[in-house]
Amino acid sequence: MDHLSCWIITEGAVGMESQCRGLAEALGLEPILKRVDPRLPWLILPVGLWPFPFHALGPRSDHLAPPWPDIVIGCGRKSVPFSLAIKRASGDKSFIVHIQDPLMDPQAFDLVAAPVHDRVKGPNVVSTRGALHPVSAQKLSAAAAHFRAQFSHLSRPYVTVLVGGPNGRNRLDTSEMARIADNLAALSRRYGASLLVTPSRRTGAANEAVLHERLKGLSAFIWDGSGENPYLGMLALADYLVVTSDSVSMVTEACATGKPVYVIEVESRSRRHGRFHDDLGAEGVTRPFDGTLENWTYEPIYDAGRVAAAVSRLLEHRHPAKIHATTTRDRL
Repeated sequence: MDHLSCWIITEGAVGMESQCRGLAEALGLEPILKRVDPRLPWLILPVGLWPFPFHALGPRSDHLAPPWPDIVIGCGRKSVPFSLAIKRASGDKSFIVHIQDPLMDPQAFDLVAAPVHDRVKGPNVVSTRGALHPVSAQKLSAAAAHFRAQFSHLSRPYVTVLVGGPNGRNRLDTSEMARIADNLAALSRRYGASLLVTPSRRTGAANEAVLHERLKGLSAFIWDGSGENPYLGMLALADYLVVTSDSVSMVTEACATGKPVYVIEVESRSRRHGRFHDDLGAEGVTRPFDGTLENWTYEPIYDAGRVAAAVSRLLEHRHPAKIHATTTRDRL
């Protein structure tokens, strides 16, 4: 399928782009990234009612013009009008996939992939357990081999810690970060564990300073953003994972490993996030972080392959001459 053209359309959020890339990679595609920054007055209108959507592109947006791609993968509210405009402009030849809840009738798209906690229903909806992501078993295996030497001086067990940060729905200030860091330090001392810590872009300099101060003198590695990003290696080599609850994407990627995943609850106003964590906890995938380390098993979460298989089945009817004989399952 690598000869099909593909665009990813998002408003530029890292988590959204990661989900779209996860699906594109599972399809064996090399997508072109298109970031959109729509302007007023379009932004105040419902996404399904934008007149002349291409006129809404602001000066920081990427250009959207023919030739239209075979496949569009969109994520986020602001991508919706442009994906649907391409569908119309292409004469319905572009296959439109939307990731997450489109906040409108899902049948406007060819396929919608939405997490169970979004409660989206429809004949063309594929429900996922969490966020789509590009963390496949093959990538984890390669990353383990690539990064093993970098952490070989640290004692086992490895506890990989994924730290998020504040946003419009979640609170994570320095006092909360100090509490989290102190609990991680206590865990390290209790089990003789090494902490492999990676902050996110939202963590912020003040919170990162708290982590460095409170974990000083312990067997710990805190990625400072320099050099090659060891994120996949930290996932792959982990014996246990601890993740702050503010990011569905981070928690889902941690659960791609099949390793025990503990979730640190942070203050949140999102009922959707609450449902997501409740569902994974009820399935026995994650547990609340309580300062202990235990072992359990579950099926790793990698829904990109399942969504890709659904896309491939539908594309066989639209582009039969362009679909390779090799199935998506064979490539994954």
